[in-house]
Amino acid sequence: MSDSSPLPPVRLHPEAELARDALSTPVLSRAARLARWAGPETRVDAGGGLVDEQLPAAAEALGLSGDDAAADASEAWRVAVDAGLVEIVDEEEGTVTAGEDLALLTGGSPHDVLAVWLTALETVLADASVPDLEGLEDLVDEDGEIDLSALDWDPEAEAEFLDGVLGNLYLLTAGEDTPGDAPVPLPALAASVIVPSDMGEPTNDVLEQVSDAMMRLDDQFRMLEPVGLVEYQPVDEALMADADEEPSAPVDDTDVSRYGMVRLTPLGLYGMRARLLEAGFEAPAVGGLADKGADALLDGTAEYPPGAAQAETEQWLQRRESLTAARELLAAARGSDAGAPLRRLRCQQALSLVGASAEPALREVLDDAELGGLARVWLTEHGAVDVPAPSEAMVYWLTIDTVAAQLAAEGNSEELRALVQGLAQQHSGFFAAVWRVDHPATADVLEAMGRLHPDKKVAKEARKAAFKARSQQGG
Repeated sequence: MSDSSPLPPVRLHPEAELARDALSTPVLSRAARLARWAGPETRVDAGGGLVDEQLPAAAEALGLSGDDAAADASEAWRVAVDAGLVEIVDEEEGTVTAGEDLALLTGGSPHDVLAVWLTALETVLADASVPDLEGLEDLVDEDGEIDLSALDWDPEAEAEFLDGVLGNLYLLTAGEDTPGDAPVPLPALAASVIVPSDMGEPTNDVLEQVSDAMMRLDDQFRMLEPVGLVEYQPVDEALMADADEEPSAPVDDTDVSRYGMVRLTPLGLYGMRARLLEAGFEAPAVGGLADKGADALLDGTAEYPPGAAQAETEQWLQRRESLTAARELLAAARGSDAGAPLRRLRCQQALSLVGASAEPALREVLDDAELGGLARVWLTEHGAVDVPAPSEAMVYWLTIDTVAAQLAAEGNSEELRALVQGLAQQHSGFFAAVWRVDHPATADVLEAMGRLHPDKKVAKEARKAAFKARSQQGG
């Protein structure tokens, strides 16, 4: 995932709702309970962890029991320290007090709560990148140091692997082609970071790497679910049983969910976006342009998918009176730069969402060479009377502008191919006239029409017209 281009915009839940979700996660709620449980008699070791003698009492305070109770209490304490819920007063004595951030969980803003949760998330993510250290005592050398090379573990590579997987999960959640709440099969997610994009049929070696990655991710997602980052259906234990063992119940080999299913929660989507922003990615969220000018709206939504662009525009319009909004949009749509056609398309789409009270703004630009065409379209669609007919020159100019915008928005899509065919059929002598249009994109549009039109004769006419247009423009 490259940080050079914007990621798809995401739709975040309100911060108040996300803060409530954060407070209810097992990881943060346990950490907060331990921070409140700690008192003058609480002692920590040199690393800030609870001393072993106090782990049973901490586990009891959390209502934990069983073989993992002490380990779970120790983890909750570490999160409390890392998240600023507990502060170490005297390292030599091992005494502690409530941290400044503990009060934020009850008296802070939703944003404050989410900031504490993000710190807790980083602690859990760091833990999830550490391999199973069972048998660690066998790796301690004579100097008491752990021989990391014997673990076959590269901390940086492991963290990058998990970040890559979560980044791909974010892209799948943000994209409009897939429902954001649809879980992703674990094999597909593992393959997304293992299998090269240009590989046709994966080799046995690559498939083995995918299988190994799935097992690592199964452990990691089990750790990440309690912090609220993901909802996870683990890999079916029967799949990891010995081949000679008979399954305890009939299994459906075609059920992909047996191999693990995962999705980002709304809180997880918020957390991943925050991490991506921190890492330098451009990760927009719908609503982020609502308090900005019309120029920022039209430029910002230029690369948005249709649904996200409409949602962003609706939020922007909600803060403005219709007539004022229409005037701002029309002013921002002007220009002869390469991005201007797409700005005008977004302007036209935004104006379709305003009511009839915006009519005066559209009438004010009827004589404008760049805006007069779209103004006539809007007025006609809204049933206005006395709308002057456009000149032939304006019709052709609007045609070039529209196709240029569609090229910028969609590339060589099927919809654009249909538009190109329709234009050539509906207007006799179209290419003989359109190359004269004084629009910066005329030559580029005609070249695209020559490339997209299925009829070779028509395509040749388009290319000839493009040559004339470029010669006229001095290029």
